[in-house]
Amino acid sequence: MKRLVLFVSALLAAAFLTACGSSTPDHNSTDTRFAQDMIPHHRQAVDMVGLVSTRTQNAQIRALATQIHAAQTPEIVTMTGWLTAWSEPVPSAVDSASADDGHPTHTHRIGGHEGHDTSGHDTSGHDTSGHGTSADGTAGKAGMGMMSDEDLAALAKTSGTAFDTMFLTMMITHHEGAIAMAAMELQGGRYPPAKQLAEHIRTSQTAEIATMRGLLGAR
Repeated sequence: MKRLVLFVSALLAAAFLTACGSSTPDHNSTDTRFAQDMIPHHRQAVDMVGLVSTRTQNAQIRALATQIHAAQTPEIVTMTGWLTAWSEPVPSAVDSASADDGHPTHTHRIGGHEGHDTSGHDTSGHDTSGHGTSADGTAGKAGMGMMSDEDLAALAKTSGTAFDTMFLTMMITHHEGAIAMAAMELQGGRYPPAKQLAEHIRTSQTAEIATMRGLLGAR
């Protein structure tokens, strides 16, 4: 009987430890928010660089656009995969007309961040404070470097050196927002691949900001 009691106790203890282990998630709310916010942020960057080929002949800006597209497109797929695996909502794709047609692109904003001021104006006077359209279709501050519909429409209507200046200025602000988002993930995230992606974003986009500032300074 004593052996049976010890055996049952051991089984209960093992079951308790197993239950505790299985209930510990491999990601947390910071990881979820990082992916849900970064996906639409990346989508907007991809939309912006999609304008480059038809609006400038600047080889350096074209190369930068190719680099941004090549990096951020697969990252969208990766983060979408995480959210799907976690049974978390995936931000819906852009559902408005393409900015390349001169129409505003509506940004789907999932979540929100406070305490980071991304307000600013580019050299042509366009507001880059990130006032866009939220996930439910209502206007609001998109934040974290996101461009407004008006910003994107203005960008689509320019070309040549005016486009170069506006594009670089907007993309610097956009990258600064991504770096701030990455810093939040590095500070509070749990999922190792998400933290690795955040570190990559912080490193690569910091370098791209330096490149873009150099291009602006050379103008």
